[in-house]
Amino acid sequence: MPQQQSPAMIEALGLSKYYGDFAAIQNVSFAIPQGEVVAFLGPNGAGKSTTMKLLTGYLAPSAGMARIAGHDMATDRLAGSARLGYLPENGPLYTDMTPRSLLNFFAHARGLSAAQRRNRIAEVIELCSLGSVIGKPIGKLSRGYRQRVGMAQVLLHEPDVLILDEPTAGLDPNQIHEVRGTIRKLGQSKTVLLSTHILQEVEAMAGRVLFINEGRLVFDGPIHELTKDGHPLEERFRELTVA
Repeated sequence: MPQQQSPAMIEALGLSKYYGDFAAIQNVSFAIPQGEVVAFLGPNGAGKSTTMKLLTGYLAPSAGMARIAGHDMATDRLAGSARLGYLPENGPLYTDMTPRSLLNFFAHARGLSAAQRRNRIAEVIELCSLGSVIGKPIGKLSRGYRQRVGMAQVLLHEPDVLILDEPTAGLDPNQIHEVRGTIRKLGQSKTVLLSTHILQEVEAMAGRVLFINEGRLVFDGPIHELTKDGHPLEERFRELTVA
């Protein structure tokens, strides 16, 4: 009996975004099933962040459709957002709040009960190693700790889908190792799409790669297809992204 394929949790269906005559992305399509960690690669200005914003409903597409857990993010964004955790690069945080007060604020906004808030805040504090700074103003924290606060906020409502834009930005090597482990663990049950410029992160965390260049998807497949015949990932990156 054939194995049943998991339903697509992240879908880009002919996505395009135009600003006047400029095409930020054109006709981008892919689908990511439950339990897969996928790396999204490309040079600066290639369209990664635009694609992520379209997938999360922060931008409306000029053409095509973005779906999260089957929900059209242009017409059913609230239902899709309930299943989604999105960490933008350098995401905004309330710097006068502490991590604990920020997490409590977002947990309340998400509709968690008092008991749920206590349990989930304790869990994400431990998962993201925030115990030592939980009572300090966010504005006084290092960039690495701020990134961890952002990750904790993303995980608070236990989303099925995670979209992470440069999740290890500003972290030291020990923190990067912790985040890698966290993402690998989350990828066992959740669907993860992560953007990164650090190619070592790709091989450490993801099994599949999407390459975008000049607004178009130029590769979608497993990492071993890119690195077969002994070609390093850095070499394949240049081949796919340099005109």
